[in-house]
Amino acid sequence: MGYRDALREPMFRVLFGTRTLAIMADTLRMLALSVLVYGSTGSPLLAAAAYGMGFLPQMAGGALLGSLADRLRPRPLIWGAYALEAAAGAVLGLLEVPVAAALVLVAVVACATPVFAGASNRLVADALEGDAYVLGRSLMGMASAAAQLVGLAFGGIAVAALGARHALLAAAAAHVVAALLVRLRLPDLPVPPRAGRDGGQAGGRGSVVGESWAVNRRLLADPVVRALLLAQWLPPAFVAGSEGLLVPYAGARGYGAGTAALLLGCSAAGMLLGNFAGARLLGPVARERLTVPLMAVFGLPLVPFAAPLPAVCAAVLLLVCGCGFAYELGIQRPFVEALPEEGRGQAFALLSMGLMTSQGMGPLVLGGLAEVMPVGAAVACAGAATLVTAVCLRGPLRRARRVRPSGDAAGGGAGGVLMERSVS
Repeated sequence: MGYRDALREPMFRVLFGTRTLAIMADTLRMLALSVLVYGSTGSPLLAAAAYGMGFLPQMAGGALLGSLADRLRPRPLIWGAYALEAAAGAVLGLLEVPVAAALVLVAVVACATPVFAGASNRLVADALEGDAYVLGRSLMGMASAAAQLVGLAFGGIAVAALGARHALLAAAAAHVVAALLVRLRLPDLPVPPRAGRDGGQAGGRGSVVGESWAVNRRLLADPVVRALLLAQWLPPAFVAGSEGLLVPYAGARGYGAGTAALLLGCSAAGMLLGNFAGARLLGPVARERLTVPLMAVFGLPLVPFAAPLPAVCAAVLLLVCGCGFAYELGIQRPFVEALPEEGRGQAFALLSMGLMTSQGMGPLVLGGLAEVMPVGAAVACAGAATLVTAVCLRGPLRRARRVRPSGDAAGGGAGGVLMERSVS
């Protein structure tokens, strides 16, 4: 079993390629908008808000609109979301939009992100089975990290060469390409089972908001699903918070100009390396058994940041920290197999909502902590919190990996037979 097994599936190739392109476009748009807002206002706070505005509003989208991922046909939902992203980028690039209106526009678009992410991830889970799904998610994780790095690198060049407004238009054009590829290459699949009989309407299931709340409560009430969600939300939030402190940390340690970017690059490189090694060198059972140890590795290298460290030592520790992110590979299949078939799209929307929201909150919380203690100690607190999470979730994750759905198809229902297997 290898990456080519996942890439043989045409539907996965379309979703993989378009999502990678869209992430690069998202990163470029956030950077360009931040530069544009700072240039017009001179406010670091508003510039930071422009950069991060795409995260926190996803909480509202996932909580109130998540059921749309299982109510609507996936192809129009996904390409429509990319088209909406393109329209927003075009408006920001072409019009003299007031800063407040620009932030509101970005927030409104962000509300839709968990919905189409849920539909897209559900299609990946439907298209790939067994270890092919884990490897497919590994590919998407590596491509996401690489796309963000490329987006930042290209974004800096594009903003410097073209200006912020033209960079926003370039991001909009990339979203248009993603929308067209989905519209032309993705099969027009029907509404998921039990999603209604009228091609995407409610079908007597109640309001979108009411059903979204009800299904989210049921998912969070399931101890297996809840543990798997927390395992995917909390450690990335803590580590994202620590990464948000690397610029002031480098300044406090006197590392010199450009070192903070190097430290951030080491963390991203470690994630790519760990993801690739975990997918290629470890089998399904080994990945699952190493979930908690790797989660601990994700946090442990941050603890020494409380002490004075040479820049090289800090870089190596962040590289090791990034490698620990491979723990998520051991969560993928148990998560899919714990989900009810009829609510799978909304479950992925809930996952996306929590992941983006927690990573948006992490830097705010750690930044506030750094106001009352040395910045290195705040980074160490993020590592300690990740270690505590690994210890607290050790028992629930051990139980979760043994739960297999009853019935004919793996990944179908929620529950009953015990067996060792793996996932994210």
